[in-house]
Amino acid sequence: MRKFSIFGLVAVVGLLVSGSASAAGDAAKGATIFNKCKACHSDVAGKNLVGPSLFAVVGRTAGTEAGYAFSAGVKALGYAWDEAKLDAWLASPKAVVPGTKMTFAGLPNAQDRADIIAYLATKK
Repeated sequence: MRKFSIFGLVAVVGLLVSGSASAAGDAAKGATIFNKCKACHSDVAGKNLVGPSLFAVVGRTAGTEAGYAFSAGVKALGYAWDEAKLDAWLASPKAVVPGTKMTFAGLPNAQDRADIIAYLATKK
């Protein structure tokens, strides 16, 4: 039988706790980070800009915001935006839909993405 030191156990528990804490988004921080998105997107219902309004995007079927002309690739996704799908999109839109009209390269920081998604989830 292997013996574990209390320090090893504390280190493992610390990693688990910090990993789960970073997965949770902070909507208030997300509102600040969303300012980067406002050059192209609105968080107001029905207000499309260069990109579609992101009001009520969480749970909405991709490519269906009224009054916005989506690329064929986004329209073909056929799924609703949930946290995992939004995270993948925000990490690299072109990896999700090659040829997308969205020119944004993506947010490399997972916590920033979680925070924006938490913020967008409040916009209903």
